Amino acid sequence: MKKVLLAAAAVIALPAIAEAQDMMAPQSGVYLGVEGGLNWLFNTTILGQNVSPQTGWALGGKVGYDFIGPRIEVEGLYRQNITGNFFGNRAITGQISQVSAMANFLYDFNALGQIVPYIGAGAGVGFVDSDFNLGSTNFAYQGILGVGWNATSNLRFNLEGRYYGTTNPSVAGTTWNNNNAMVLASVQVKFGSAPPPPPPPPPMVAPPSFMVFFDWDRSNLSQQALATIQQAASAFKAKGNARITATGHTDTSGPEAYNMALSLRRANAVKDALVRDGVPAQAITVIGMGEKGLLVPTGDGVREPQNRRVEIVIQ
Repeated sequence: MKKVLLAAAAVIALPAIAEAQDMMAPQSGVYLGVEGGLNWLFNTTILGQNVSPQTGWALGGKVGYDFIGPRIEVEGLYRQNITGNFFGNRAITGQISQVSAMANFLYDFNALGQIVPYIGAGAGVGFVDSDFNLGSTNFAYQGILGVGWNATSNLRFNLEGRYYGTTNPSVAGTTWNNNNAMVLASVQVKFGSAPPPPPPPPPMVAPPSFMVFFDWDRSNLSQQALATIQQAASAFKAKGNARITATGHTDTSGPEAYNMALSLRRANAVKDALVRDGVPAQAITVIGMGEKGLLVPTGDGVREPQNRRVEIVIQ
């Protein structure tokens, strides 16, 4: 009994789960994000001094467009690492600060899921402390590897690792190597997402139809056939302004010309019964199909009861 109840609960919950998943599915659009984390500036040599920076920090923001899979973004990021090295009255004394302005291209795997691994690369310009604050302008580049979590269709959290480097900054006329590793956490909010697709059009409703069957080589109406015709007449009256089509059919036994005439006799018998039940004769169209339009496909000469019929359609 417990298993039955659990199964029933699961069936009841399925539509709600599916609807929730649809609501979670991200849409393409513009997003804004903020990010921050740790920065490790690799050991280097500046003006003859060995520099071993402490673990630093990074903080920045970005604006991008999500194509659901590919993403492009523009990003600004500030980094700072304490060094403890003294270089006189230069901005690089005691710490190294950097600002980067980057254009990034990223690609999301499993973009429509909640957990989204991604990779990316970026290029731009880096400004690094030198003789003056952020006085060395350099070409900057980076590689990105991360994973995101789609909390909702418009809210996403990311955790990523990066390598960031620039061409060699200069200080006092000499250059040094600038290489960094970072771990960043970010949150991004999407705006202007595409509206959900419109609901599908309602299914077309087939007009009311009834079916009357006949004995072999007969066009007379049984009591069951008369009851069905009476139901069709009532449906016609309830519909108001309508028309009725009575289409006669036969099985494949007998000559084709004979069956065509027999199908018309059957359709006219139904029409006469409809008129007796109050349907105006001018509202009824009679069609004879003979052996065409078999309900049950058969070979020639087969007495198939389901094919000996008149179809009544109210439109």
